[in-house]
Amino acid sequence: MPAYKDNKTGKWFCKFYYTDWQGNNRQKWKRGFATKKEALAFEREFLEKQSANPDMTFQSLYELYMEDMTARLKQSTILTKKHICENHILPFFGKKPINEIKASDVRRWQNQLMNSPNGYSKTYLKTINNQLSCIINYAKRFYDLNTNPCGQAGSMGQAKAEEMDYWTYDEYITFREGIKDKPLAYICFQVLYWTGMREGELLALTAADIDLVAKQIDINKTYQRLNGQDIITPPKTKKSKRKVPIPDFLCQELQSYMDTRYMLSPNERLFPATKHFLSHEMERGSKKTGVKRIRIHDIRHSHASLLINQGCDALILADRLGHEKVSTTLNTYSHLFPHKQQELVTNLEQLAANVPVTPTQEPPMGNPLLDTLEKASGKVIPMPQRKAI
Repeated sequence: MPAYKDNKTGKWFCKFYYTDWQGNNRQKWKRGFATKKEALAFEREFLEKQSANPDMTFQSLYELYMEDMTARLKQSTILTKKHICENHILPFFGKKPINEIKASDVRRWQNQLMNSPNGYSKTYLKTINNQLSCIINYAKRFYDLNTNPCGQAGSMGQAKAEEMDYWTYDEYITFREGIKDKPLAYICFQVLYWTGMREGELLALTAADIDLVAKQIDINKTYQRLNGQDIITPPKTKKSKRKVPIPDFLCQELQSYMDTRYMLSPNERLFPATKHFLSHEMERGSKKTGVKRIRIHDIRHSHASLLINQGCDALILADRLGHEKVSTTLNTYSHLFPHKQQELVTNLEQLAANVPVTPTQEPPMGNPLLDTLEKASGKVIPMPQRKAI
């Protein structure tokens, strides 16, 4: 593993051969190292990465992982993973060989994040921890790493927020008054509150998705702004593709809004706004009205709360929100359902109280099945046939 010094620049470089994934022998050059040690370290790391040995550094594993995942995941997901890894994982584990990472190392890393002056939320800490575990599991599956120290170290954070934030109906109506001076902001928040759709689903809507005759909105895509470009992709899950019925007053407001859009194309974005715009309007409306500020996504929770208080069951709510499983709906909004249990008991008591007391007497001769058929058909079956049956 020789390294060479360039007499003209005073920098070091390495030159070596390796076997690529197709079995071809190739030469690799790399210049610009300040020391011989750095040049040799690059060569060693490159060769370990090519052979995919479990003693490669975490940095090399991360690069292999991202190269593989880029072809399989949405661009937005890749960017999220990249941000988490480069800001919270690589600074600690990047130079460490993956087969030397111990549970004690993971615990020290967790403690650093939990005691960070940035004050990360428990749900975000959980997300960071899951990403580290995911990458090391990738090494176990494809590069013969024996164990995942994350399992031994235990997790940090929690999967769900301790308390869900949402607006009551009165709070939303008050907030709405504070943004009425901007028609785009007003109609965006109206659609969000009365449909419960996700922010990206709202911003991806086109005129063709609004059916004012059937009084429903067809949700079939989502919008994101990535690297300065508008990106339209399929929605979050298969179940996210859905048709959401809307009330008459929202149909009328959407019609009025669309009438103001000059030569609106059916496939043109109906709401030419960004997530930053909605966040800014949330801040403006909250300050103006004194209503507590919540996240844009919490408007979705506000819609769910409204429906639950109106007696909507979990199955219908899951379908409207586009949840993949009803269990997701129940787990997310379980704290909003308990009072419905008491309402159910009250209804059962009222039902039982209205049932007349049956007098004690000899039951008439007959066949219960035929009695039921008589009631359904309106015909009387002769008694001899009853005995035959």
